[in-house]
Amino acid sequence: MVPIARILRLASIVICLIVGVSFALFAINKTSGAAAHQEELVNEEGAPADAPAGAAGPAGRPAATNADSTPGTTGAASGHKRSLRGDIDDAANTLTSPFAGVMSGTSSQWTIRTVKLLLTLAVYGFGLGFLARVLRVGT
Repeated sequence: MVPIARILRLASIVICLIVGVSFALFAINKTSGAAAHQEELVNEEGAPADAPAGAAGPAGRPAATNADSTPGTTGAASGHKRSLRGDIDDAANTLTSPFAGVMSGTSSQWTIRTVKLLLTLAVYGFGLGFLARVLRVGT
């Protein structure tokens, strides 16, 4: 029974890490995108009315463009990062799919992902961890 307890504990940790990393990547993406959007709005408000769009921002600095605000590299390395992130998100979506019905009436991505993260930590993290401890003590 002890090997089963170890497998359950390891599965619990791996599942929580996958969903946690997916949530962290989501949060980083949303907050960096929001910061870039706010920077664009500020630069648009400070640009002279007769200047062409994207020519210069406040104090003569170049205005931010989408290329400036997009982190990452081009080429194969970027494709690999996108693939890894896609795989993490796919795994997290599969693991949190039992909880999809709980948030079916909500359209906020922050709320949906936060509730799914908390439910995953409760069910998989606490639940499987507790089951592993019970199996370990029972032997």
